[in-house]
Amino acid sequence: MKIRQNIRHWAAKKALTTPVVGDVANDKLVDLHTSIFLNKADEDRREERRDHLDSFFDATMDTYVAALEAGFPEAEAREITHVQANFDFFNHGWTEMMEIPGDELEAHYRRYDSFFSEYSITIDDPLGEFRPPEGVVEAPETPEKLDSPEYENALAGFADDVYVETDEGETVVGGDTEEPDEVDAATAPGLDEDEASA
Repeated sequence: MKIRQNIRHWAAKKALTTPVVGDVANDKLVDLHTSIFLNKADEDRREERRDHLDSFFDATMDTYVAALEAGFPEAEAREITHVQANFDFFNHGWTEMMEIPGDELEAHYRRYDSFFSEYSITIDDPLGEFRPPEGVVEAPETPEKLDSPEYENALAGFADDVYVETDEGETVVGGDTEEPDEVDAATAPGLDEDEASA
């Protein structure tokens, strides 16, 4: 998958792994991700999906931290959560929200197979053991979009690795990019006045 990485992503990592600040960062990042992906949905479908996305993304924040604790670099830990989201979007037929085409889901799953298996994550069950006890809010599906999917917001051809686009516009293959020396958690997306891409 091709993802961006800048100082704000490092700040989000620091915020989510810092006591007290982590709870605030979690809520703000959930709101941000929900907003970003709802903007890819048809306008008349957005509100009916909002609560589902809020509850789903809240669970993926736990996945992200678990992946970091398992030793994954920031970009890979974040990609894992985006792969989970794409599984969920596919299962709902929300093809316009997907970042990768449906025929690349299996390849992305295989790249993180050991982590996904450890937490019982599958394409059909994107949250696995990260599913909250109360479950995730349901939302209407659009399975008819899977009959002739367009994947209008998906980038194909990046299933073999994580491709990290830096602020300088350089694309680095592999997620093991160097973390900046000084990162301020307060600059994480949602914790300051500016917003950035997930």
